[in-house]
Amino acid sequence: MRKSLLDITAITTWGILLLKYAIDGTLYILIHPSYYLLVTVTGGCLLAIGLFQSWRLYRGTIASSAELHSTLLPQGFTTMLLLGTAIAGLIITPKLFTSHAAIQRGVSTESVTVTRSKTQAFRTNVRSDSKTLVDWVRTLNNYPEPDAYLGQKANINGFVLYPKDLPANHLMLSRFVITCCAADAYPVSIPVKFTGNLQSYPQDSWLQVKGKAIVETFAGSRRLVIEATELKPISAPKNPYQE
Repeated sequence: MRKSLLDITAITTWGILLLKYAIDGTLYILIHPSYYLLVTVTGGCLLAIGLFQSWRLYRGTIASSAELHSTLLPQGFTTMLLLGTAIAGLIITPKLFTSHAAIQRGVSTESVTVTRSKTQAFRTNVRSDSKTLVDWVRTLNNYPEPDAYLGQKANINGFVLYPKDLPANHLMLSRFVITCCAADAYPVSIPVKFTGNLQSYPQDSWLQVKGKAIVETFAGSRRLVIEATELKPISAPKNPYQE
């Protein structure tokens, strides 16, 4: 009876946790959008199973069974671990990744693609000011010659960070890209040149940046930089990642 109650409590608590994350939007900072429905349905199923089993336990229709096998861990240890994890999830609110995590995972001025030695022709049918920050980085990865984008308009948003090797009057505008869950998220960034003081754009704040592409030299390498004509503080989006 005691073990059955513990198992039911663990299942029910996990169902509540997953549904809570789905309702309050926490899933947006934990997993890829493709898995939202699966996690929500799983939470509903776990809660339904927990409630049904609670009703059976109340009615006395769950028969206790003797353990027919030996285990290395104490009886109920795994269930207690699952229950404790679910309770911790209900108490602790997951947080967005910040500039500290971005720098730890490899963002610096060196993370921006380096130019080729010779300029080549490059054309695209996509309007430059409709590209997201991630679109810009992916385009640069495919064709890293910064002169090909000279003068193109940009309208991007992300959070601010200041790596140690960043020149004055520059910031790195960053986003995390997610493929499955927060554990595999990685940062991408573009340098932005601006006028004004750093205090106006604190680290980890979110900005919408409008401007045009220019080329500058960082540590001996020519790189694409967005020269800002407008920097607008914005709130962190509901979904902070980009696919």
